[in-house]
Amino acid sequence: MKPVRIVKGFLTVGFWTLISRMMGLVRDIFLAKYLGDGPVAEAFVIAQSLPNMFRRFFAEGAFNFAFVPMFAKKVEADDGAEAFARDAFWGMAGLLTVFSILAILGMPLLVLMMASGFDGNRFDLAVTLGRIAFPYILFISLTALLSGMLNAAGRFVITSVVTILLSATMVGGMLLANRMGWDMGVTLAWSVTLSGILQLAVTWAAVRHLGYRLPFRWPVLTPELKRLAIIAAPAVFAGGVVQINLIVGRQVASMTEGAVVWLYNADRIYQLPLGVVGIAIGIVLLPDLSRRLRAGDAEGSRASFNRGTEFALLLTLPAAVALVVIAWPIISVLFQRGAYGAEATVNTAWALAAYGMGLPAFVLHKVLQPLYYAREDTRSPFRFAVWSMVVNAGLAVGLMPLIGFLAAAIATSAAAWTMVWQLWRGSRGMGDAARLDERFLYRLPRIIAASVLMGVVLWGLSVALAEPLVTPGIRTAALGGMILAAMAVYFGTVFLIGGMSWVELRAALRRQR
Repeated sequence: MKPVRIVKGFLTVGFWTLISRMMGLVRDIFLAKYLGDGPVAEAFVIAQSLPNMFRRFFAEGAFNFAFVPMFAKKVEADDGAEAFARDAFWGMAGLLTVFSILAILGMPLLVLMMASGFDGNRFDLAVTLGRIAFPYILFISLTALLSGMLNAAGRFVITSVVTILLSATMVGGMLLANRMGWDMGVTLAWSVTLSGILQLAVTWAAVRHLGYRLPFRWPVLTPELKRLAIIAAPAVFAGGVVQINLIVGRQVASMTEGAVVWLYNADRIYQLPLGVVGIAIGIVLLPDLSRRLRAGDAEGSRASFNRGTEFALLLTLPAAVALVVIAWPIISVLFQRGAYGAEATVNTAWALAAYGMGLPAFVLHKVLQPLYYAREDTRSPFRFAVWSMVVNAGLAVGLMPLIGFLAAAIATSAAAWTMVWQLWRGSRGMGDAARLDERFLYRLPRIIAASVLMGVVLWGLSVALAEPLVTPGIRTAALGGMILAAMAVYFGTVFLIGGMSWVELRAALRRQR
């Protein structure tokens, strides 16, 4: 087996994921400017969340977690990988076409499921926009399957770059709608569907360039697809449990006018480090672990898992501290303009701090899950997800009368930690491949110490720069300066006290000869 290339693979995916998330941030700033936290904004958030909720089953979620290990092993063994991918692609296309038609017809029920607190105007608008945007699930799910093929071949760049198209298409749609006087909500909904078509076209071309041909074939349930379905089924149910958590959160938020948008914007900010670190690590780790386990490389599997976990926490812990300590400056600078007022800023900042406390858990979830899926074990994560759902629903509903919409964010973070604890406990029976090594145990407390020091520095800077942070024209520079100073303190400290080795980092980044 080749040496572990987790850090290098992560940085490849992470860089382009960062660009994608930054483009997403630009999109959300435009959304806040043009729509604020009013009824059109809330209706669009619900409409867009429906296809994105179901894509967790068919796209980067349950189906792909089952598909990628099987495909990677077939590639490694030269055992009919192309035929397997073709059958899976057209089988998914047929299934999702039928599903999309049914969902469009039943859109009022789906909106009611997500936001029963919406009044007549917000409800009707969400139904209209949802019907326009829902076909996105067909195109993005097929895109995800093709991306899984590319990832298994080590082609991470195109799968990361293609995600930029959603945000770019939406920003272009908003600018065009503003210039032409079109309905902003309807234009945004059409932009979502159009972006799915563009993403599918790009990944289809990349897969063909790689040498795979997927000619049309009427869906046939082959023995391999039956096995795929059996493996994926528990993960689909686990994904369903996770989406129940999302539904509970949306229902709680819909009871307070504007809260759907507050939680959405807070979610988008914490998704920035989560996307760059957690998703990138997951994309690189799953195919790598699958290949190593098939080859019986226990030592390589352990190194792969430990370096992935170590590198994830190296970047995630300071990000979590920052989201909690300077939540208000972040939201104020990024969103408080146009239709987005001071009250919306304060409420969004509280939600961001609550999500920030769960950020390390969200990322560790992405790191720990591949240990199970690489072994084609999808049943255990399902059991864990059920208990996580119970914690989420209980806290969200129980705390709602006391703290209102914030109950949804706090419950989400608590449920994430519950899931991580269960995944970690369950991995103890997986042998050496899932055990922490001495290097990780040495560095973790040093990473924590550097993160705490950075948090103290950030708090002091937020007090010292209180006036510049609210002064138009310089507030963006003030926030950027704070973040750069905090990064310098953190990375300087973590390298100084041994939380990371510069020599090892350079070695990890060096291209394999």
